[in-house]
Amino acid sequence: MTPEVEHTDVGAYALGLLEEDDRRAFSAHLAGCPSCTAELTELSGMASVLAGIDPIEDEKDQGKEHTGEIPHAEVIDLLRRKKIADRRARRGTFVIGAAAAVTLVAGGIAVGSVISGGEGTAPMAHSTHSPAQESFEEGTPIAGTGAPGVSGGLVLEAKGWGTHAALELKGVKGPLECELVAVSKTGERRTVTGWAVPAKGYGVPGSPRALYVHGGTALSSGDIDHFEVSTTSGKTLLTVKI
Repeated sequence: MTPEVEHTDVGAYALGLLEEDDRRAFSAHLAGCPSCTAELTELSGMASVLAGIDPIEDEKDQGKEHTGEIPHAEVIDLLRRKKIADRRARRGTFVIGAAAAVTLVAGGIAVGSVISGGEGTAPMAHSTHSPAQESFEEGTPIAGTGAPGVSGGLVLEAKGWGTHAALELKGVKGPLECELVAVSKTGERRTVTGWAVPAKGYGVPGSPRALYVHGGTALSSGDIDHFEVSTTSGKTLLTVKI
């Protein structure tokens, strides 16, 4: 890794392939990069999946002894290509929780992951927007009521499994640990997602970029009364009435 931390090291970090110094540098980078944090979430399950896959046998080498292992970098590349192709072909609809398959042609082995579906061979690239930001900007935001200086809103999408929520948050400084919580009409509270706010914050002087995160709840939109953005210390930063 160069002295300037590279966004493209997300896959290597997720698989534990970085050297110790690079791993520490990238961990620090994650605290201030929502897009890398979102991509890491999508790829985080791959390490355990890859660990249990047997060696690949190419069709042209059938009958021959094969002792190779699946190149982790190639799998990460395939995952990213599928994600990029899906964004281009299905812009306007973000799919979360859909089970997709990356087919490794050499062995005919399908590796499943919770990523956007779709086929394609687009070259690997780093999007300037995270999936959460794309989902928010492509939807119809519901504005929230914030604590002094705090603003934001939600874009909701009804799913067969519940409700997908994309959050935009501005006017917060850290260090803080926060949660987005869905509150049902009966008072039941369900955590949608959680994150950390670094000291420099989001949507504030010196750090004008808003925070974008997303997640899901099993509650249907019709059963939800409101959403809350709260700190782990119990302070409510934003309330979004549905």
